[in-house]
Amino acid sequence: MRTTHFLMRRLKNVRTEMALNVLAYNIKCMVALVGIKRLMAAMPA
Repeated sequence: MRTTHFLMRRLKNVRTEMALNVLAYNIKCMVALVGIKRLMAAMPA
């Protein structure tokens, strides 16, 4: 991920940026644990 600082200003924007970083990290971990095929199959269309 290698984020060292926030790109946005204002608390609302920083919260959104942090939420996106956490979401990306969680998806990355799930892909490593479960695998992309099983993860995609588990997602509703």
